[in-house]
Amino acid sequence: MSITLTERAAEEVKRTQEQEAEGTLTYLRIGVAAGGCSGFSYELFFDEKFSEEKDQKFEQHGVTVIVDKKSALYLEGTRLDYIQDINKRGFVFENPNAVKSGGCGSACPCPSPPTSTPSAMPGACSAWTPTA
Repeated sequence: MSITLTERAAEEVKRTQEQEAEGTLTYLRIGVAAGGCSGFSYELFFDEKFSEEKDQKFEQHGVTVIVDKKSALYLEGTRLDYIQDINKRGFVFENPNAVKSGGCGSACPCPSPPTSTPSAMPGACSAWTPTA
């Protein structure tokens, strides 16, 4: 799997997971969905379901991540980071496949090159258009 979680992002995922998981085994699901001002948006949420047939699974910095195989094509080479400063706080997708990013703020991670725009989980969001 070629999605990279930074240590900062993994720590925030674990912190949020402890608050929301209620003792159940959950995975961090990362995906791409149609929608948003640029055509796609990113998805970032906890999920209890994993399908060997439809999903890929990997672990980074103690976080188990699942990605459906279709989204994986759009997310190849993506880096997920977490930023926290005076101007913004949230998850950021850095996707080398994104050609442009949306600025509407209501769409979340899209599959077409979204670059350095906060995404959702509690953070912000980013819409983008795929390169292909």
